[in-house]
Amino acid sequence: MVTQKPLFYWIFHRCRLLQAGLLLIILAGLFFRVFPLEMQKRIVNTAIHLKQTDLLIRYCLLYLGAVLLAGILKYAANVLQKYLGQKILLEIRTALYAHILQLPLGFFRRTPPGTVITAMTGELGAVGHFIGGALAVPVTAVLTLLAFAGYMIWLDPMLGVMSIALYPLELVIVPILQRRYNRLNTQRVDVVRSAANTIGEAVSGIHEIQGNAGYRLEGEKAGRRFETLFSLANRLFVLKFGIKFTNNLFQNIGPFILFLVGGYLAIHGRFTLGALVAFLSAYEKIYDPWKELIEYYQELQDARVRYRRVMACFDATPEFEVSPVGREIYPLAGRIQVNRLEYAIEGGMALLKDINFELSPGEQMALVGFSGSGKSTLAMLVGQLYRHSRGRILIDGRDISTLTKADVSRNIGFVAQHPFIFDGSVRENLLYAIQARASSGDEAAGSHLPDRSVLLDMVRKVGLGDDVVRWGLNTVITEGRRGRFMEKVFEMRRLVHEKLVESHSDAVEFYDVNQFLRHVPLFRNLLFGDGGRDGFTLEGITGNRRFMRFLRETDLEEPLVRLGWNLARETVHLLQDLRDDDFFFGSSPIPSDQFDVYRDLVSRLEASGQETPARDDRMRLLDLALGYIPARHKMAAISERLAEKILAARHRFIQEVAGMDIAYCREATERFIKGEDPGPPGAGRGLYCPTEYLFSRTVMENIVFGTPRSDDAAETSVLRDVVVDRLSESGLLDDIMELGLDFQVGSKGDRLSGGQRQKIAIARAFLKGAPILILDEATASLDNTSQGKIQRYLERDLGGKTTVIAVLHRLDLTRTYDRIAVLRNGAVVESGTFAELMAQKGAFYELFHGQG
Repeated sequence: MVTQKPLFYWIFHRCRLLQAGLLLIILAGLFFRVFPLEMQKRIVNTAIHLKQTDLLIRYCLLYLGAVLLAGILKYAANVLQKYLGQKILLEIRTALYAHILQLPLGFFRRTPPGTVITAMTGELGAVGHFIGGALAVPVTAVLTLLAFAGYMIWLDPMLGVMSIALYPLELVIVPILQRRYNRLNTQRVDVVRSAANTIGEAVSGIHEIQGNAGYRLEGEKAGRRFETLFSLANRLFVLKFGIKFTNNLFQNIGPFILFLVGGYLAIHGRFTLGALVAFLSAYEKIYDPWKELIEYYQELQDARVRYRRVMACFDATPEFEVSPVGREIYPLAGRIQVNRLEYAIEGGMALLKDINFELSPGEQMALVGFSGSGKSTLAMLVGQLYRHSRGRILIDGRDISTLTKADVSRNIGFVAQHPFIFDGSVRENLLYAIQARASSGDEAAGSHLPDRSVLLDMVRKVGLGDDVVRWGLNTVITEGRRGRFMEKVFEMRRLVHEKLVESHSDAVEFYDVNQFLRHVPLFRNLLFGDGGRDGFTLEGITGNRRFMRFLRETDLEEPLVRLGWNLARETVHLLQDLRDDDFFFGSSPIPSDQFDVYRDLVSRLEASGQETPARDDRMRLLDLALGYIPARHKMAAISERLAEKILAARHRFIQEVAGMDIAYCREATERFIKGEDPGPPGAGRGLYCPTEYLFSRTVMENIVFGTPRSDDAAETSVLRDVVVDRLSESGLLDDIMELGLDFQVGSKGDRLSGGQRQKIAIARAFLKGAPILILDEATASLDNTSQGKIQRYLERDLGGKTTVIAVLHRLDLTRTYDRIAVLRNGAVVESGTFAELMAQKGAFYELFHGQG
């Protein structure tokens, strides 16, 4: 088991060729580290003493070449060492993560997610930095130390021995300090995990914290962890720098002895000056391998502490094997037999006792009972999510304890009351169970992924169709998805426009190049588009020189600044006493978070009486005017004269800046309004011309090709229904739904409602097509209509084909089940059909009428 392997197992058994190559590089570099010392001696004793320039140049070049080669080899060794460490770390993480995922559910109930995350990332990451040089560093350091020491003894035996004799003393002091450091470091690792758990819990429970204003309470919890970390960190620093102080002290005592003794010998002619220079250089360099050994020892101790703590945290045995060995995955029919089943938790408390039942393939059983009676526990035992304590669970005569997870994955689908939805698209979540089966060795599952029609059919059957349509209509298509879909959008646009003109023309203000638009901001009105492709966006537009020059050339800058002043003044005077009420800001051109800025601007200008605001104030007023929507913002009205000037400037913008023939856009608009084909798709300039696709707008906005006149949710829903009906009639609705399948659900599905998450999980299990299906209150968050759809699917499509065990809260849904088992206090007290149990007037009868 991965958690039982010592740290050096990975070092001795992984990447041996790379480690051998690393040792060779380091050994080669060792020669080029010692060689320059001899060159120093010869430069002083031979070349300079004999005054031979040619020898001086030769020795200097040899010295330089050796230094360069030593540096290159050192660089290569460092890179390879880090690569080696990360490669082995990758194997450790992969193996450990696979082990963690197989651990019993009870482990995850006891272990906070923060512990797993911290251990897998930060703690193992630090171990990886050590692993790369775990063998190469000590071997190289020892050899280098011996090489330099040998060279020093060769130069002068007595002086060499005296210089090296100090280092053994350090071997006594440093380990004492290091052991204390290790103890504190172990405590630090535990506190870091605890702090991570506290923070993770706060993030997960943020709704509860904010709902109860528990800021101070949670801050105090985290604060205690932070204070402990602060104390431990300071104590660790004291020891860490104490070890460094010891190293530096011994390093500097050596030169003292060298200068004292070596200088004395040189003065009396017993030691040459060149030898003294070489000896001093050797002594300085001998500290490098010694320092590497000391640092290696510290890193080894730290890595061992971290590695042991990580492995100890996950040192648990998986309850079931993952894949079968020497056989294929069992294809099961779905017969379930439960005999004298018992389940007890730690401490011996029995949650289930003497459970007995048998289901034939295709038979459906509902589990009901009183709160805490063990319904969900029984469902999870049959689904192999827990291991039972006594008795037997047989599937097609095979004990579930002997089945691997791959066997269970192929034959059992499970839906929990609170299912987990993975970050990604709806499509990826729907296909997750099938793809998981394929990854566990069931190749047939991966080669027969359901196509679009199957996915959409299942989406409709579980009641998720309307949501998928809405997501599809709200999709913003990127330019990379041009092609056939664009053609379909233009076709949809014509069909829907015809219907809207016929029955809902008052609901939408259609984009007409010859009409001033009152339901879009003046900025988009002026550009007759979003302007993004031309570098014109509302945010920061007043800093765009090209746009500002266009406003001045069309004489629009001053009128817009005046409009901005009127809007600012009227809005500030009207809402200054209502700034805390978001309702009134719904029709305000000034966002609530910008109100203080414009209030100060209005106060300053009114107090000074300036007729011409300063540049910064002008730009703010201009920003306000460009974001003004005439139909929504009633604080000030736009004059007909200004509207006409904007319309005229629009035509000039389309012609001169956007580069489109205004006559072509007018003709295309007229044809489109008449219900005719406006022409071939354009170049995607982002203009509101019927031949253009608006890549910054949603599919819905592209199809409607206009702006709803009202933000009312009911009217918007009616408009969407018209679009959906028309698309359905024309056979184009599936194309929209396929876009909806690519909707990104967010982390843990946080962009979905509880009901949507359950529908996706149920569809995921249905698509899996397993012969056994376990539903643990899978429809608890659904409305009656959606529950009815799913129940009909279970009855009509899966009846007689799939063995179903469903934990139900709503007892009226049990009528269609072949059998009902009633649990109380961990035991089955009644079993039979709906009619039989109602006739007995026992526990089920009591539950049924008590619920009503």
